[in-house]
Amino acid sequence: MACSIARTLDVIGEPWSPLVLRNVYIGINRFDQLQQTLGISRKVLAERLKWLVERGVLERREYSTKPPRHEYALTPMGTELCDLLLVMVRWGDRWLAGEAGPPVLYRHHACGQISHVELTCSVCGEQMRATDVDVLPGPGSLATA
Repeated sequence: MACSIARTLDVIGEPWSPLVLRNVYIGINRFDQLQQTLGISRKVLAERLKWLVERGVLERREYSTKPPRHEYALTPMGTELCDLLLVMVRWGDRWLAGEAGPPVLYRHHACGQISHVELTCSVCGEQMRATDVDVLPGPGSLATA
C-alpha cells in the first residue's frame, strides 16, 4: 500500500512490537529479560524478535559462545522508531496518565532537564501539529496527474 502509516504499522503494528522496542531502548535486551519484564509467551517473543530483526529494526548479537547466547540491539532504523514511541509517550502521558502522572520521566541530554517531545517543522523550526499541515500527494503516491 502506498501509505507511510500502513508501511510503519506493517513493521510495528502488532501490539508487542513497540513494547519490545521500548525495552531494548532502555537496555533490556536479552531474551529471558524481555520475556520476564513483558510477561509475553516465549513463542510470541521469539516471533516478534525474528520479525523485527528481519525488518532491520533490531540486530541479534552474540554475547556468549559457550553456551551460545544472544542479545538484541537497535539498528539506526530501530532507534528512529523509538522517536515515534516518544511521541506516543507524550500523547499517553497527556491524555491517559490520570492523577498519578506519567510512569516514566525523560531527561534531555542537551539541557539536563525533564522534558517531553514536541514536533517541529524541519524547515522553519515552528511547532507542527496535525492541524498545521495540508496533506498533498508525494512522488510515491498512486495519484495520477
